Amino acid sequence: MKVVALGEVATIERRGVDPNTLPPQTAYLGLEHIERGGRIVGRSSVAEAELASTKFRFSADHVLFGKLRPNLGKISRPDFDGVCSTDILPIRPGRDLDRGYLAHYLSQPTMVDFAASRTSGANLPRLSPTVLAQFPIPPPPLSEQRRIAAILDHADALRAKRRQVLAHLDALTQSIFTEMFASGDFESIRAGILMPKMRNGLSPATAGAFRAEVLTLSAVTQGSFDPSAVKAGLFATMPPGDKRVSNRDFLICRGNGNKALVGVGTYSKEERPDLVFPDTVIAGTIDTALISMPFLEAAWKRQEVRTQVEAVARTTNGTYKVNQQTLSTVLVPTPPLDLQVAFANRVAGVAR
Repeated sequence: MKVVALGEVATIERRGVDPNTLPPQTAYLGLEHIERGGRIVGRSSVAEAELASTKFRFSADHVLFGKLRPNLGKISRPDFDGVCSTDILPIRPGRDLDRGYLAHYLSQPTMVDFAASRTSGANLPRLSPTVLAQFPIPPPPLSEQRRIAAILDHADALRAKRRQVLAHLDALTQSIFTEMFASGDFESIRAGILMPKMRNGLSPATAGAFRAEVLTLSAVTQGSFDPSAVKAGLFATMPPGDKRVSNRDFLICRGNGNKALVGVGTYSKEERPDLVFPDTVIAGTIDTALISMPFLEAAWKRQEVRTQVEAVARTTNGTYKVNQQTLSTVLVPTPPLDLQVAFANRVAGVAR
């Protein structure tokens, strides 16, 4: 398939505007309003944000590309007009490029990694608009682009529905946890004792003779394990067994640009030796004589545990990180194992 530079089929429009000249109700988007994957979470107005410096105009015809720390994959399709931070680049597709296709293409993990590898600036890595304009893009016929975008939009909608179902289940799970354990005076045990064998995963290389499917962080950060959140990876040597997904391991997000997601943990209910977990994930093999996996997942989400996790997180260039040593100090309430099993059985009954 023919490959062209992005700048040949789209325009990066950096039309600066003084916010003082705009109606106060004009919508404003900063990077904090865009999640990885493109979901817009809230928005501000020119008046509310008290903007003082030049911003870029955008419309519902643009794709918004976060150029600051592009490894975060903040690429979105707004359905309204407004202005945005100059750390966001508005891209207007040309007549031969579908907006949905472009957004999905730029958001795929390989292109996010590609963008991250072409930044400049050590402390605040940014992607130059000139470099972005040179990104290779294969534009099939417009009808095919729209077909591809529609399929991927449908998949996104299914994932959003799954998140809603999981959120409802999680709320019920936490309600059962509160009912059974909130009033109890149970011993708290350090995570390093509950998970005596912690290790980082293995991230793929740019080249290699061995191919395997690798978890993306969204497999873990949704708070419930998602085995479909994977990407293809190459490795110089075959990834060993202790870098593959096991139902005996609690999987923890080691680093994320969103502090609310760093340290989030979950587990796979099945052995998945076909899946490798990356270096951005810490796996801890649990001591089943002390704790059950369903209980640990629920307890790890409790505010008293979450506060400890966020307290030991450290930030580097905008990315919050935890490590095995700091996580090992986190205290987890640990009631008798028979009560944990009773809790797991009640949760399983709700999930059916």
